[in-house]
Amino acid sequence: MKKLIYLHGFLSSPLSLKAQLTLEYCQQHYADSIQIIAPQLANYPEQVAEQLSELLADKQNILGFIGSSLGGYLASYCAKQTGLPAVLINPAAYPYDLLANYLGEHQHPYTKEFFTIDDSFNLSLRQFDVTKQELQALKISVWLQTEDETLNYQEAQDKYQYNELNIQAGGSHAFDNYIEHLPSMLQYLFNSQA
Repeated sequence: MKKLIYLHGFLSSPLSLKAQLTLEYCQQHYADSIQIIAPQLANYPEQVAEQLSELLADKQNILGFIGSSLGGYLASYCAKQTGLPAVLINPAAYPYDLLANYLGEHQHPYTKEFFTIDDSFNLSLRQFDVTKQELQALKISVWLQTEDETLNYQEAQDKYQYNELNIQAGGSHAFDNYIEHLPSMLQYLFNSQA
């Protein structure tokens, strides 16, 4: 049984639609071969680093990673740390730049926890950055929709230009019709095993 690690986005959760669709699909089609691990990621980057360190400790039993938005950024980091494949869905290419516009206190809609984004928060996010050159050596499939209302898809298109790109016209940040593409995403992870 291999673990597939699903990493949700900013202010999201394992209870989000994509996470739940991934879980249900794998239970239906891969119940004997894939176990979904979808942690509730902490609100602060330093705590996320600890969570990822624990998740990656048993890397020989990991199939790969699926990450959405901020989770896609983190999935790139996980791929770099382990050499394992990752599928990124509308990934945040440079989240520390984006979140510079979100300074102040926030309440997480799922956990109801309060947390603060400040300059040190965004500086700490940079510890997960992977350069274009480093990405070139990794097995990463990137799925982008051009009408993403939260992120400029072209930033990810540029950052991941040396990786497999799947760009669809239209859509949204939530990635419309995700379930239709999930079989191809999972097949990429299976086919990319060393």
